[in-house]
Amino acid sequence: MPVGSGHGMGNDSDGFQAVARAVLARYGTTYAEEAGIRLADEPAPLFRLLVLAQLLSARIGARVAVATAAELFAAGWTTPATLRNAGRGAVVAALGRGGYRRYDERTATRLREMATLVLTRYDGDLRGLAAVAGEDARRASALVQEVKGIGPTGAAVLLREVQGVWPWVRPFLDDRARAGARRVGLPDDAAELAGLVAGDDLPRFAAGLVRISRSSTAVDPLGGDAGRVVVS
Repeated sequence: MPVGSGHGMGNDSDGFQAVARAVLARYGTTYAEEAGIRLADEPAPLFRLLVLAQLLSARIGARVAVATAAELFAAGWTTPATLRNAGRGAVVAALGRGGYRRYDERTATRLREMATLVLTRYDGDLRGLAAVAGEDARRASALVQEVKGIGPTGAAVLLREVQGVWPWVRPFLDDRARAGARRVGLPDDAAELAGLVAGDDLPRFAAGLVRISRSSTAVDPLGGDAGRVVVS
């Protein structure tokens, strides 16, 4: 029995919307917000989101990746130029402070290479990627994956979050988000899910569904034990 059926939500639209509201209320913090990124359609916050996508691409807990992103930003590396020009040892140290020790040497190299790519290919502004993609989400995903170290998972992170400021990406609810939807008894069709919340809430909704998909299967994400949910 899917979790959602245990909440008396049924299969009607009102029930689905009630579940969606509960997801937003409990888990509706984006990963960008958690990392201290005030996302806007501007070069610096878009680049910071790309940094976060790079960190979340590794086989490491999301909390560690978010904490590590915050360490990098606190060091002042919030633009492609500042990160490219950062000393490699200093970047490795910041990665270690965030708990990213298993991948610190390799990731330090990739982050600086990524900064260089954004500077040379998009003149330091990821809005250039949107232009090259022709505002096509599939093409944008492919372009993001041209960054060494970012695969489908990292590209999905970026597109889930950036749909808040790039409306042409909507609706972006990837396999991980749809798995979370199934877990709480929601439909797993992206268009149907997008219809349950306001367009501007889609990043929060997608992040909440991802958090649910990553949570312990021993607890009910929307039930009495939700406060003890364990997210990696």
